[in-house]
Amino acid sequence: MKLHVINTGNFKLDGGAMFGVVPKMLWNKTNPADENNFCNWTMRCLLVEDSNRLILIDNGLGSKQDAKFYSHYFLNGDDTLQNSIKTAGFSNDDVTDMVLTHLHFDHCGGGINYKKDINSFEPVFKNAAYWSNADHWEWAANPNAREKPSFIKENILPIMESGQLKFIDGAIIGGKQGTNEYSSSKQLGGNISIMLTRGHTDAMMIPHIKYKGKTVVFMSDFLPSIGHIPLPYVMSYDTRPLLTLAEKEAFMNRAADEEFVLFFEHDSVNECCTVQRTEKGIRLKETFTLKEYFGE
Repeated sequence: MKLHVINTGNFKLDGGAMFGVVPKMLWNKTNPADENNFCNWTMRCLLVEDSNRLILIDNGLGSKQDAKFYSHYFLNGDDTLQNSIKTAGFSNDDVTDMVLTHLHFDHCGGGINYKKDINSFEPVFKNAAYWSNADHWEWAANPNAREKPSFIKENILPIMESGQLKFIDGAIIGGKQGTNEYSSSKQLGGNISIMLTRGHTDAMMIPHIKYKGKTVVFMSDFLPSIGHIPLPYVMSYDTRPLLTLAEKEAFMNRAADEEFVLFFEHDSVNECCTVQRTEKGIRLKETFTLKEYFGE
């Protein structure tokens, strides 16, 4: 197995929205805002080379929306999904599995592109199964008013229409509120299991990857940055913030005890970290890149 970091570019979001009820004087220390109160975030995906499978986890914002849409997010940086895949030594056609942690536009927009004109679409990864789960798909395909702007139909419906949509097995281990739910990993091989969380959006998938004797966890929007490690630091975007708090507490205790490597999708400075127990609760232990940690 080999892991490849896939950088797809940066965007900006309001700092207050990203940190909820936490005062700016606190979150600004780890995630400094610009003059408009925006913080810079990355869209960092992960490519897992495992035997005869090439598994991409999330795919960024994409390029098919109009200029007005992108103007709200202040895109920056030179990285693109396609260039990063090429730099890793692969093409789009090599991807066998496209794992979508959830269907908010900054996580799945790069998976669908125009076919011939602005009225027709096709999957970017024509040979890949696109993995979601039944609960989240229903949630996204029939969105509530609060999340509707994040679930863009041209990012979602063409996946189903292509015939490439597949659902992760619904078997759940545990499932008590405030704990973490795990779905079957057999469809993605024995090295990847999927944790489901329901605080940010319903049934968001958090991949756990067994790699060189460690567990690498793709954090998606469950933990956007090291600035979100303390329990109360929960995004205003979360639909069920108190559930996020409970899910986060259960997970972070495990992450500290089992020395998980946390891989950040959105932290523009820190690629990975470990955490530890302290008198103040779970806190940052150290930051590093995958290459630094695993010596690649």
